[in-house]
Amino acid sequence: MNGKQYWKDKIPLFLINIVCMVLLSVFLLFVGNNADSIAVILIIWTMLLAGVLTFTYHQRKRRLNKLVKMAEGLEEKYLLSEMLPEPEHAEEQVYFQLLKMASKSMLEQIGTVARERQEYREYIEQWIHEIKTPITAMKLLCENHKEPFTREMMRELEKTNRFTEQALYYARSEYTEKDYSVQEIRLFDVVHQAIADNKYLLLQNQVALETEESELTVYSDDKWLRFILDQLIVNAVKYSREHPVLHFYTKVQGDQIFLFVEDHGIGICANDLPRIFEKGFTGKNGRIRQNATGIGLYLCKRLCDKLGIGIAAQSGETGTTMILSFQINHFIHQVQG
Repeated sequence: MNGKQYWKDKIPLFLINIVCMVLLSVFLLFVGNNADSIAVILIIWTMLLAGVLTFTYHQRKRRLNKLVKMAEGLEEKYLLSEMLPEPEHAEEQVYFQLLKMASKSMLEQIGTVARERQEYREYIEQWIHEIKTPITAMKLLCENHKEPFTREMMRELEKTNRFTEQALYYARSEYTEKDYSVQEIRLFDVVHQAIADNKYLLLQNQVALETEESELTVYSDDKWLRFILDQLIVNAVKYSREHPVLHFYTKVQGDQIFLFVEDHGIGICANDLPRIFEKGFTGKNGRIRQNATGIGLYLCKRLCDKLGIGIAAQSGETGTTMILSFQINHFIHQVQG
């Protein structure tokens, strides 16, 4: 509560009291009272007025500070009106009722938006699952009738499937805890699955693969991790040079396991590097290639945060290295041992 503003608001009250004090003094003089008795009355009046206003100020300040602390402690501050105590004054009751009405209207709007959002997400997921059926059927037809044009079609089907997967994981990224299953997985099993998912893309661009196999295992969800690796592979191919190379290897440092996905592509501009995980950010390379959406790495970062995986990028003029870091759970290893 602002003390200066409080006393400023009381200026009309002070003026009314001064006018009343002047009128009372004139009246008392006319009826025969001496100046000393009038002065005593005015002093008492002034002291009582100042005392009442000061007491009211401190009382309201304590009450309002308590309300502010209550509001700061609420995670959903729009529920404040439900936590407020019943006001003591008639004027405050009017504002309290208005606040209640506004809060009720807002909660209804939030509920409506949440339901619509849930229905839209469910529709998107259902549509993606349905569209996967004809994609799979077309893949089988192409596999059973291998011709030059079917190989070209398989590359486009692979791309279509990748876009539908991206839409599905984007829709589910807010609720990953309802969809993932954490278990012990061998890192390079997931790497090989991600490579197989993109085999036609890699063949079309004549990408040379280098893998330093290891038996390292981590605790994560293999489906979500494979999707993250899919996005990293697609980005590496998209921004590759002639004779592209994709290198996978792991390292153990302290209590973490690191998976490196290294390419020899065009690299990322130093000014763009801090922003590559922002939604919709395409950077200098994205503007040159003109087919970037700025969604892939944003989604990777979002899913990694949900799964407890660290993700970082190192880049120069001759390539980019994406790094995934996994925490070693010593407790689980001890229990299993």
